[in-house]
Amino acid sequence: MTAPGGDRWRRTRPRDELEPPPVGAAAEDAEPDAEEVARTIALRQLTAAPRSRAQLEQSLAKKDVPAEVAARVLDRFTEVGLVDDAAYADMLVRTRHSERGLARRALAEELRKKGIGPEVAGAALEQVADEDEEAAARHVAEKKARSTQGLDRQVRRRRIAGVLARKGFAPGVAMRVTDEVLAAEGAEDGAVWDDDPL
Repeated sequence: MTAPGGDRWRRTRPRDELEPPPVGAAAEDAEPDAEEVARTIALRQLTAAPRSRAQLEQSLAKKDVPAEVAARVLDRFTEVGLVDDAAYADMLVRTRHSERGLARRALAEELRKKGIGPEVAGAALEQVADEDEEAAARHVAEKKARSTQGLDRQVRRRRIAGVLARKGFAPGVAMRVTDEVLAAEGAEDGAVWDDDPL
C-alpha cells in the first residue's frame, strides 16, 4: 500500500513503544519465576499422560530448570499425590500386561526405563501371577497362530515363539505354549503334528 505521495506506507511502531515503560509492572523484571515454570512444565506433562518422577525430572532438566527447583516442585507434587511412582508402576503393569500381553520380564524392563526403582517395580509386578502370565502367553500365541494360517508349520512355530520372546516370555515358556497352541489347532483339524525342533 502506498501513501498519496508515492512513498510506501509502512505500519511501524515508534521505537519508544518497543522499549518497556519506565514505570509499572512491565518495567519490573519480566523473568518468570523458576518454580512457576517448573510447575507449568510438570503439569503439562502430567496432563498429557501419567509420568514417573524420573521422567518429570528429565523433562525439567531438558528445559534447563535447576535441579534444586525441580526437586522442590516434584516433592510438593508427591506430597499432594500428583506424582506417585507406586501408583504409576501399578497402572503401567496392569495396562501393558492386559493390553499388550507383556510378560513380567518385559514389564520389569519397561519400568526400569521409566525410572522406577527395583523395590517399587517388584511390588507392582506382584500383581501378575504365574497363571496370568501363562494366559497372556496363550492369548498372544493363539492370535499369532490365526494370522499365520496357511504357512509352513515350522515357519509358524518360529514366528509364534518369536513374538512371545519379544514380549518377554522365557524361551521354554514360549516354545511350550507355541507347541500347545499348534497341537490344539491340529487336533481341531484332525491333523497330527510331529514335534520336530526348530
